[in-house]
Amino acid sequence: MPRFPRAVPPVLAGLLLLTACGSHDGPPGAGGDGRVRAQALCPSDYTQYGATPSPRRPTATASGTPTSLPLPSPAPEENGVRITKLYAWGPGSGCAGVEYSAEFEVANTTDAAATYTVTLAFSSSSGGAAGTADHVVEAVGPGRTGKGAAMHTTQLGDAEVTGVKVLKVRSVPVAEASSASGPCPKSGVRLYTDEGNAAMGLRVVGLHLVNCGARPYELDGYPRLELQDEEHARVDGVEILRGTQGIGSGIGGQDAPQPLTLQPGEAAATTLAWRNTTQAGTPVNAPYARVWAKPGAGPVTVVPELDLGTTGRLGVGPWRRDESYRDPGAGARP
Repeated sequence: MPRFPRAVPPVLAGLLLLTACGSHDGPPGAGGDGRVRAQALCPSDYTQYGATPSPRRPTATASGTPTSLPLPSPAPEENGVRITKLYAWGPGSGCAGVEYSAEFEVANTTDAAATYTVTLAFSSSSGGAAGTADHVVEAVGPGRTGKGAAMHTTQLGDAEVTGVKVLKVRSVPVAEASSASGPCPKSGVRLYTDEGNAAMGLRVVGLHLVNCGARPYELDGYPRLELQDEEHARVDGVEILRGTQGIGSGIGGQDAPQPLTLQPGEAAATTLAWRNTTQAGTPVNAPYARVWAKPGAGPVTVVPELDLGTTGRLGVGPWRRDESYRDPGAGARP
């Protein structure tokens, strides 16, 4: 991560309220250099800085030095994640903006390698929420500590960011990680969820499967799900319905199951649907779901964030062919 050798005067800090210059793909020092993309989006900023980004750490001249912001003592920590540093990047010309970057460490206290998605919440000087940002730390070994950083960019007229805290931590065993792209898993299929839709308490999330291998892949019927809470303990007492008819109408997942044979590069999809209504009883939240695409398949853990309320039901549709998808990496052997 970059270091900030001198503080920005308060008057100048007030002028650093920004217009956004686009999203950043990843922070320095955390497996990616967010400023590389920022430089492409706002080249005038980095020309003025005289900065020379590298894969691990950018450098900056005195004309564009970042500022280290104080953290409370002890440092914010939750669910094995500890925030270690908070920085503010000042604007240049043309695409001015203030970018805040928070470094953190995540400890894997389990007995298996895991990939972590850490969401941080940035706060303003007034104590209100300034925004959130997340970052993925890949494959942290058991008993090891991984490092990452998340970035947030304020908008013109926003209050100055003065603090940060850990908002949410999600972890998935590396052996069961889902993927929408990248190298084809040994199973020969990718399985993942999409962003989903929510309206009036109804939640609908798509579950997708892509044959990225070199052989046909057969499906018939419904995937099997096991729900898990934040600690990865199994969640019992939820009725998993075959089909989504009992959840709502016109949301997909209500056709009769049919056998499918997916050729390399072809895909299938289904629907997860639930309502988050809360009445008498204890609400159920199950962030994780282990998914078996078919009997005999290995499990894949996805994170659909199932806020089931007190309804006690989750609808799962049958696999159907996804005619709109073609995998660009089809045919490559896992």
